Amino acid sequence: MAADCWQALRRPDFLRTAWPWRSVAYLLASGVSGLLLCVLLLAWTAAGAALSLLLVGLPLLLALPLAGLPFGAWERRLLRLMGAPPADPHRVPDGPGVRVWLRTRLAEGATWRESGGAALSAFLLWPLDLLAASGALVPVALLATPLLLALNGQVHVLKAAHVDSPGPAWALAAAGAVLLPAVGYPLTVLAGARAALVRMLTGAQEQVGELVRSRARLVDAFEAERRRIERDLHDGAQQRLVALSMVLGLARLDAPADGPLRERLAAAHAEADRALAELRELIHGIHPRVLADRGLPDACADLADRSPLPVRVAVALPGRLPAAVESAGWFAVCEALTNATRHSGASRVEVVGRRESGLLVLEVSDDGRGGADPARGTGLTGLADRIAVVDGRLSVSSPPGGPTLLRVEIPCPLLPDARSA
Repeated sequence: MAADCWQALRRPDFLRTAWPWRSVAYLLASGVSGLLLCVLLLAWTAAGAALSLLLVGLPLLLALPLAGLPFGAWERRLLRLMGAPPADPHRVPDGPGVRVWLRTRLAEGATWRESGGAALSAFLLWPLDLLAASGALVPVALLATPLLLALNGQVHVLKAAHVDSPGPAWALAAAGAVLLPAVGYPLTVLAGARAALVRMLTGAQEQVGELVRSRARLVDAFEAERRRIERDLHDGAQQRLVALSMVLGLARLDAPADGPLRERLAAAHAEADRALAELRELIHGIHPRVLADRGLPDACADLADRSPLPVRVAVALPGRLPAAVESAGWFAVCEALTNATRHSGASRVEVVGRRESGLLVLEVSDDGRGGADPARGTGLTGLADRIAVVDGRLSVSSPPGGPTLLRVEIPCPLLPDARSA
């Protein structure tokens, strides 16, 4: 399932998902809660103004900014309908007591942002929310026209006309069936825009921004460390094993042909060759040199050559991509080919890659038995976590009996030299 409505809107099966209905539910719940908040704020203000002559209403008026606190908590809970809710922006008070709590809350910028959001929802947004949500009720009402006609004998349409025969009723139902998909897209866009505004007003903006920046730094540091390890192994341990293998080979030539020393040197030479082959595979798994030197298409072709299954590769990119994106894409293809070889029973695999709408799209399909399940330890969970680090998305279609299709989407700006080309 898509992480938010904007990802869902890009999918061709958007209208068959729950996102249009979730968007309508979000707008309806926001509209009703905004209406209730409007009534509460007006009553609170009127009571404070009426009692201000007795000095009792002053605390009520001064406490108005705190009305944003329950509003923010409720809106963050509602945002679960539109994706992951934002983190609570409020910090823990420095000590116990109501006075410390009030001092902490009134000194926070998040409290005032939530108060502004509460006023905006109470006096501006809720009529728009209810009006937009009611747009989904029109096609539903049209679809129900034949049923209402069967129950009541006639149906009033727009208070000016009524339907009392099946023909017009079914015509209205057909119009509702056509209109229902048409309202799904604009309602989801409106709900997504409102959710983005609420996230900005009620979410932990500073913490989220710092988390994003720190994650980017960790990804860059992780890739740099992988490259350093690969370079040290390639230029250090591998070269020493190559030298050892050559020395053992020369020693075999100098050893007596019929003596036990020659056999021992031959065994040591074979063992050194096996260790060298394993080290080369380890280096390739850490960060293949072909990926750093020639890019993702050639790295995928190299994976296909190493695979025991026949693999067709069709990866066409306009140029080089950021190192973190190329590394994540290569890891996804590598893991998919490993799963196809070990678990699927496939006879052939196809790897397709392209860049579209600012995304690197990789699709790995096989004709195996299907039934891929992350709970069975096929590596899909770790792969999803690895793709999520670069803000990517992993989707898997693997019905029992096959085929299996693994699709990866990663945001990928082109490097400057690729854009100029």
